[in-house]
Amino acid sequence: MIRLRRSAAAAALTLTAVAATVLGFTGPAAAHVSVNPKEATQGGYGRFAFRVPNESDTASTTKVEVVLPENAPVGSVSTMPVPGWTVAVEKRKVDPPIEVHGSQLTEAVSKLTWTATGDAAVKPGQFQEFPVSMGPLPQVDRMVFKTLQTYSDGNVSRWIEEPTAGGEEPENPAPVLTLAAASASPSAAAVPAAGTAPGDDGDDDADGPGTALGIAGLVAGLAGVVLGGLAFARTRREPTAKS
Repeated sequence: MIRLRRSAAAAALTLTAVAATVLGFTGPAAAHVSVNPKEATQGGYGRFAFRVPNESDTASTTKVEVVLPENAPVGSVSTMPVPGWTVAVEKRKVDPPIEVHGSQLTEAVSKLTWTATGDAAVKPGQFQEFPVSMGPLPQVDRMVFKTLQTYSDGNVSRWIEEPTAGGEEPENPAPVLTLAAASASPSAAAVPAAGTAPGDDGDDDADGPGTALGIAGLVAGLAGVVLGGLAFARTRREPTAKS
């Protein structure tokens, strides 16, 4: 009996450790502003969405400011209407001008500012996407979009830190769009077609219910194996009834 109890305790501890390890590897990352999809092709056109989650428990997101990188001007930038939000487009001079499809680009969009009207602010526990069409995409390895997120209580989240190659993700990372050379494999630089909904790129930070159900199934399976082993051990230790 003592051995059986020790076996049960050891099995319970093993199951707890395995479950903690599995859940630890798949725990939710800190929510921050991101651009989706995260990869595209240099010289191409694409539809992207800036995904803005609300991190406050008491305040709503009322304004989102996205700064386009100065070292990577884009010839054409257009926004899609978002119900309940207005958008202001700021431009800057490109000096010296750069050639885009045979024309000289002397002016480029420098900043996009979305402001909520009425009751459209992003409330606690919600997120909002702001679609943008851009192209031709510049001949650079990546575009970093420094972003400011303003809340109804006056607080501002500054998503402006640039990640470093091979380093840990910064505390307040800016959205990053990685650009592959046009000769690269199409799968490494796929951009959704015009009819693809922003954010439908199967991205990480949208782990959602599917991952949770997968984890629950794995833990339940491990529990079944442990309990089955205990039952087998008990049958071996219990004396056989005499006739």
